[in-house]
Amino acid sequence: MHRVVALALEQVVAFDLSIPAQVFGRPDPDLGRDGYEFAVCAAVAGPVATTTGFDVVAPFGLEALERADTITVPGFNPQEERLPDGVADALRAAHARGARIVSVCTGAFALADAGLLDGRRATTHWADAAELARRYPAVEVDDRVLFVDHGDVATSAGVAAGIDLCLQLVRADHGAGAAAAIARRMVVAPYREGSQAQFIDRPLPEPAGGLAATRAWALERLAQPLTVGEMAAHAGWSVRSFARHFRAETGTTPLRWLHEQRVAEALRLLEQSELGVDAVAARAGFGTAASLRLHLRRAAATTPTAHRRAFTRARPAASRDRAGRPGAAIASLWSPADRSRAPRTPRTPRAPG
Repeated sequence: MHRVVALALEQVVAFDLSIPAQVFGRPDPDLGRDGYEFAVCAAVAGPVATTTGFDVVAPFGLEALERADTITVPGFNPQEERLPDGVADALRAAHARGARIVSVCTGAFALADAGLLDGRRATTHWADAAELARRYPAVEVDDRVLFVDHGDVATSAGVAAGIDLCLQLVRADHGAGAAAAIARRMVVAPYREGSQAQFIDRPLPEPAGGLAATRAWALERLAQPLTVGEMAAHAGWSVRSFARHFRAETGTTPLRWLHEQRVAEALRLLEQSELGVDAVAARAGFGTAASLRLHLRRAAATTPTAHRRAFTRARPAASRDRAGRPGAAIASLWSPADRSRAPRTPRTPRAPG
């Protein structure tokens, strides 16, 4: 089992902490024996203050990081310029032995303080990007994207962008089918590219205007070789004006959006139909099976055959897994000796920061 540990620092953002818990902390029949075990630790085991007025209890201290395959650092309020004693050293040691280190939102401040982002492109919530760049000038801060994944180190933008990054990790570990299954359980979009913009000027088109009609028109014609000029003509705009308004509404360019819709349609057809790969490629607008394979490999780290197999393979003992205790995946990670060291009564919280 792949061991995931979330490091909750003082003034942790509760929503950010819940994201890896939901993605990695539940037994999932779609992953079977190759799934995840999940636990929460802190600089010191015990209560950790959140930014929303209540505490969470971390059963383990930094020793939990020594056995983690992936470490997630949820957002926190980085009031101080330095991390608590031992945290940066523990993150560096885990990275040096091969653990994957991931941050959600302002968790990037912890990774930067540990030196793991030096000379690398990284992101955080757009509202905190300037401060991250000021404190850590060796980091190439990009406030325009949802997440940046280097493989060994990854960072995501604020709040819900952490869902996109965690699903990207599942996709890298187990394929697009597993990630899509977890996304369905969480009722979120199964795939958003990391390069999508964080901030969209107008998230929903106005009922009487906007480009929703043009997007619907394009979706009905995915099999055709659509151009931006044709989409702009349908909307009644010049190409330049159309591209500007399209990005304002969707956070991405017309061509990138069109490509994402074709990838999504290809995955849907592979999951829900018995069409051959050539037919799927034609209907999704990729033309040939070779082109479809190339684009699926780039966009979703999978192949048509692998994706179809992931969605149609047998899932033994699924009902037993679904009926299991919610904490089963957490408890199995730790030995009885570990569990005996976990605090059984709350302690007085430390001061934030």
